[in-house]
Amino acid sequence: MPKGNGGSLPILIAGGGIGGLAAAHAIARKGFSVRVLEQTGEFREIGAGIQLGPNIFRALEPLGLRDAMLADAWRPGGMEMRCALSGELVTRIPLGEEAERRFGHPYAVTHRADIHGVFLRACQGNNRIALETGARVASFVDRADRVTVTLESGEEIEGQALVGCDGMWSRVREEIVGDGAPRVSGHIAYRAVLKREDVPKDLWRPDVVLWAGPRTHFVHYPLRRGELYNLVAVFHSSRYAEGWNSEGDAAELWAHFKGQRPEVLRMLERIETWRMWVLCDREPIKDWSRGRTTLLGDAAHPMLQYLAQGACMATEDAYCIAEEMAKTPEDLPAAFRAYQNARYLRAGRVQIMARVYGEFYHARGVAAELRNQMLSARTPQDSYDGIAWLYGG
Repeated sequence: MPKGNGGSLPILIAGGGIGGLAAAHAIARKGFSVRVLEQTGEFREIGAGIQLGPNIFRALEPLGLRDAMLADAWRPGGMEMRCALSGELVTRIPLGEEAERRFGHPYAVTHRADIHGVFLRACQGNNRIALETGARVASFVDRADRVTVTLESGEEIEGQALVGCDGMWSRVREEIVGDGAPRVSGHIAYRAVLKREDVPKDLWRPDVVLWAGPRTHFVHYPLRRGELYNLVAVFHSSRYAEGWNSEGDAAELWAHFKGQRPEVLRMLERIETWRMWVLCDREPIKDWSRGRTTLLGDAAHPMLQYLAQGACMATEDAYCIAEEMAKTPEDLPAAFRAYQNARYLRAGRVQIMARVYGEFYHARGVAAELRNQMLSARTPQDSYDGIAWLYGG
C-alpha cells in the first residue's frame, strides 16, 4: 500500500452511491486501502433508468468493468426526438455500429441499481475496501498529516484523506465550498419502471425516444436486457421537495401533459405510482479540494439530467482521481489539486450545457419551430460532430 504521512490509514470515502463506489474501486486498484462510509442502512441505489454514453465506457475499460456494465444493459439502436403535439419525427441519431466506430465505445442504457451493483460487487471482491453502513459524516478536521471524520453517532474515524461523494446535498462540500443549498431549476421529473409485458405492444420501442413538448418532455426506453421499460416525464413546476424519491402527484402530471399525443398519454396511463424529484444543480466551481479533502461526482459538480451525464462524470472522476493519487501517493493534497484541475472545465461545461439542453427540449411556439427546423436538417454525422466534445472525451 502507498505510504506517506498517515499512509497506514485508509482513504475515507463519504457516500456509497455510484460515485463513491466507483472511486473506492478505482483507488483500491492503485494499492490504497479504502473505507467507504454510507449513511443509510444498506448499499443500494434508488431510481430507475440511466443512460451510459460512450465516455463512461472509456473510463470503465481501464477499471476492468466495461463488460460487467454491459452484461445487463440495453443497447438501443438509436435516439430520436419527436414533437409531443404533432407526433412528427424531429431527428434520429443512430447509436449502433456507426456511433461505436466514431466514439470507440457503445451507447447503452441501464437501471441505476444495475450500475450501482457492478461497482458494489467490484468493491466487495477487493480486500483493500471496507464497506460500512449507518455511517453518516457530520464533520471532519484536516490535521495536516491525516483527516479525522466525526460521524453523527459521535464516532471518530481517521484516514489519510477524505473524498466527499455524498451527493447534491453534500456535507463535505458545505465545509469546503460553503455555497449553501443547490439551485432549484423549476423542473420536476416523474419516473416509473414497467415490466415489458405491461407496455402495449404497439408502443414498445427499442430506441431511446424523447417526446418534446411545450415546457415538458417525456422519455422512454428499455432496461435490463429489455425486460423492463423506463419512463421519465419532466415538466416545469415551482414545487420543491428535497431528495430523489418522493411520491408524485398524478393530477399535477396530467395537467402538464394535457393535449399531447395519444402515444404519450397512453403510456402515462399505464403508471399507477410515480416517484418524483425536483431537478437541481449548482454553479460550476474551480476549487473543490482543500488539503487532504476533495469532492467527486454530484458533490463536486451536480448537473441537470438533460445530457444524462451524472453517473458518467462521476465515473470519469473516479478514474482520474485514482490516476493522480498513484502519481503522487506521498502528496495527496497535490494529487487532489491535479485531479480537480484536470476535471473542472469538462465538468463545468456539462453543467452549463445540460441547462441549455433543458431549455432546448422544452421549447414552445416559435422557439420549438426553430429547434425542429434546425435538428431535422442534421445528418447523423452532424449529430456526432455536435456531441464529440462529450462522448469523445
